[in-house]
Amino acid sequence: MDELYADLVVIGSGPAGQKSAIQAAKLGKSVMIIERYPNPGGASLHSGTIPSKSLREAILNLSDFYTKSFYGKREFKEHNISINDLNFCLNFVLDEQIKQLRRQFEKNKIVIIQGVAHFESQTQIAVLDEKNHLTHLVTGEKIVIAAGSKPRNPKNVPFDKEMVLDSTRLLSIDHVPETLLVLGGGIIGSEYASFFAALGTKVTVVDKKEQMLHYLDREIGLHLQTELTKIGLKFIANRELDEIIRHKDEVEVKFNDGSSLRTEMLLYALGRVANVDHLHIENAGISVDSKGYIPVNALFQTIVPNIYAVGDVIGGPSLASTSMEQGRLAARHAFGAETHHFPTFYPIGIYTIPEISSCGYTEEQLKNLGFRYEVGRAHYYEIAKNTIAGNDPGMFKILFHADTLEILGIHIIGRNATEVIHIGQVAMTFGARIDYFIDQVFNYPTYAEGYRIAALNGFNKVKHKR
Repeated sequence: MDELYADLVVIGSGPAGQKSAIQAAKLGKSVMIIERYPNPGGASLHSGTIPSKSLREAILNLSDFYTKSFYGKREFKEHNISINDLNFCLNFVLDEQIKQLRRQFEKNKIVIIQGVAHFESQTQIAVLDEKNHLTHLVTGEKIVIAAGSKPRNPKNVPFDKEMVLDSTRLLSIDHVPETLLVLGGGIIGSEYASFFAALGTKVTVVDKKEQMLHYLDREIGLHLQTELTKIGLKFIANRELDEIIRHKDEVEVKFNDGSSLRTEMLLYALGRVANVDHLHIENAGISVDSKGYIPVNALFQTIVPNIYAVGDVIGGPSLASTSMEQGRLAARHAFGAETHHFPTFYPIGIYTIPEISSCGYTEEQLKNLGFRYEVGRAHYYEIAKNTIAGNDPGMFKILFHADTLEILGIHIIGRNATEVIHIGQVAMTFGARIDYFIDQVFNYPTYAEGYRIAALNGFNKVKHKR
């Protein structure tokens, strides 16, 4: 057993842990990361963000999704795409990302210790191997908990690796199913549902809410469901799970209204939970809240001042992008570097097919707050770049104050949405008005031109009212 010391000890090497560790190293501090698995990256790299987005890209490329859109021949019934084709693309990305992470850690002299972390006290952590043997005792002046999250798997759900799956198990299936039932219309459920629908699988999504991704701007959410219906996806609303029964060749799902559905594979995507049950945080004087997350202040400190928590372990927004910034800010504060509070707004990217990205208020929020607002829209069919690239569905939606013209929210659905959202994000950060987009020259033809078209559409409505 080795006894070690570091200025900063980070538990977990996902996005939050990575950026926390690298920031501390840049400040000249000694850093150790305790990672449970053989390769760094956390759930984000091995079973979350990177695999799902890599799978999406592979499906779009191998199925000629955009090419078929251009020629108006979108057929989703027969694809000769094997699971091996998809896994080849997936594994290539994972291998490259792991190499890149290891290079970054080595460059910044960050030490990685493999094992399970158990708090012994507020400054000391025991590291155990897979046989539960103590291998290291690590002392840290500062500690960052960045252990991530895992699928919420109730004990009454008969999970296996073939038919009843969570988002992690789904990545290990040995064939593309003919039918897939997805329980949950949140981000994970909606993304995977759209991927398999694009592959030709008959997909049904069931949720207790009225629409998939119910927290989106309602108009954008309805636009998504319309497009998913066109590629064969079926959505069933207002239905809650009662029981899941695995039969020999299929899964039966019973609902509380007495109805039932049968499917070849089932994806259970009804939430994730903080991955903290193995950490023994009570030994450090820390406990989770009623929802199972670690409470922190605005600087990401727990109730114990030298221990910070970032990423999924503290709850929403639970995005890789926000987790990275939380980790960076926590490390800066821990070692007295100049810092700031976490941004009040940031872009959200949802990688369904078509993809969605938004920043700021939704129309429903503005109505509830009593804002005088107006809407500017640009449909993708109005954008020359979209016609060139394949006539894909989509829309820019800009919400702005009807009197001050201040931009209040930007919502984009369609190809490249997660890329072009940042133009709007920057404009909002600097307090731009809707006419800012009108007065600027955009490269032509580009998707970004949608901002100018939407701004003109909205501004003309206000002008005519005055």
